[in-house]
Amino acid sequence: MSVKTISSRDNPQYRNFLALAESRQARREQGQTLLDGEHVLTEAVQAGITPVHLVVSDEYANLDDWQARLPYVPVTRLPSTLFRKLAPVATPTGILAVIDIPSAAEPGNLNFAVLLEDIQEPGNLGALLRTSAAAGVDTVFLSKGCTEAWSPKTLRGGQGGHFSLRIVEGADLKQVADTFKGPVYAAALRSGQSLYEMTLTPPLAFMFGNEGAGLSPALLDCAQPFSIPMPGPVESLNVTAAAAICLFERVRQGCAAGTGR
Repeated sequence: MSVKTISSRDNPQYRNFLALAESRQARREQGQTLLDGEHVLTEAVQAGITPVHLVVSDEYANLDDWQARLPYVPVTRLPSTLFRKLAPVATPTGILAVIDIPSAAEPGNLNFAVLLEDIQEPGNLGALLRTSAAAGVDTVFLSKGCTEAWSPKTLRGGQGGHFSLRIVEGADLKQVADTFKGPVYAAALRSGQSLYEMTLTPPLAFMFGNEGAGLSPALLDCAQPFSIPMPGPVESLNVTAAAAICLFERVRQGCAAGTGR
């Protein structure tokens, strides 16, 4: 596939790339988003996703490798000044990919789920999805108030974790919790039960709330509360740290029981 070069910010194709980089509305209307970097692109391709378009900086050195791997995907080369405006990070790697946003999969058989309420920061949501994938979670439900799962910044934070999860956006978390076929747990300050006193046997789900406000009272009422012991002089943990502790306590117990999950 030949390489097209664009040098003007007024080029219609470039303006379309810029819209995908900056506009949630454009991503929704087109059903597409941008992946940043070789690692995330590799994870997407390994998951069976074929990019619609590759976009590279004129300083990028590994284009031949990607053209050999994806010979029928069109490529556009940009001056580094234009490319940097598309990238979700200050120091881009030099390659982006336009992909079709995967259709929301049916939740199916829920064994190990995570429910997220009103997570606002794309970096936090990406890290939560990455941690969930690493811990063997099968499905993540996002409330309507969560930031966008498939934005370039969230994808960057997820580092490929998106592609091994079922991600359900705009979910009614109360309904999910009420109908879940196992216990639903939520960390709460000063709860009597410690995380490390619990037996975490699937099917199970954890709920995590907004970075500042935590979980709403309505959702806390749907869950079994517990606390994470914190001997230090702090009131609470960052939501991504709390999630990692909880999810990998489940992994630890699974390994101890010989199940590996």
